[in-house]
Amino acid sequence: MQAAGGTPLSAPTRPRRVGLLLAVAAFVLVADGVSKSIVVARMADHQPIRLLGGLLTITLTRNGGAAFSIGTSMTIVFTAIAVGVIVYILRAARNLRSIGWAIALGLLLGGATGNLLDRIFRAPGAFQGHVVDWIELPHWPVFNLADSSIVCAGVLVVLLALFGIRLDGTRPIPAASAPQRDTSEPEPDITEPYTPEPDNPASAIPASAVPASATPASDSSASATSERDTPVSDTPESDTPESDNSESEYRDPDRLVSDRPAEDGR
Repeated sequence: MQAAGGTPLSAPTRPRRVGLLLAVAAFVLVADGVSKSIVVARMADHQPIRLLGGLLTITLTRNGGAAFSIGTSMTIVFTAIAVGVIVYILRAARNLRSIGWAIALGLLLGGATGNLLDRIFRAPGAFQGHVVDWIELPHWPVFNLADSSIVCAGVLVVLLALFGIRLDGTRPIPAASAPQRDTSEPEPDITEPYTPEPDNPASAIPASAVPASATPASDSSASATSERDTPVSDTPESDTPESDNSESEYRDPDRLVSDRPAEDGR
């Protein structure tokens, strides 16, 4: 695009969504940290609290592994993974222009940071601390708000990928479909081999191979051949009219002598 004076105009671009990403991550981080602090302060020497008829139970559990108490003996490994995830999200935020991806990465960043803080600052030691879990559902491992945030982020990422939405908010343009050929009318079969007749050498050349300009010449040669093959009679035609003089000379030879002028001396 160009302006009236010929100055090129840049194509409109989507605004960056880094602020939305950081806002979602901050909300998750604050909610997770506050809930853990309350549970540790109130539930250290307290029995589990059952709510909604046992559908939700509040209890205090220390988890040295990943989300939902998976891999409790690999605390240092999950700590390194959490650091790598956070670094990747911050680097990807430079090209972030999609609201959906901003929310998904914000949830993932907040959840990973919330559990990473527990591993860094809680007992038994730095980068080996146990994560505080306090939400229990029937037939489900105990988890916290950071784990819930990570799971919601994963579901949202799958949906965005299915709809083809990229980090910059665009979608891939489908390739233009090739025009379909009309198959309503059958096409002539030109792949069938041509078999010449043994008794007619001229048939060895298909008609499609003869150019249009050569057709008159072939007709003239055919007529010449027919004339050459036609027998010519040696007998003169009796019906051919002759001149009157020749007929009179033939029939009356005496008249020819009388009409001839006399020569001198004869």
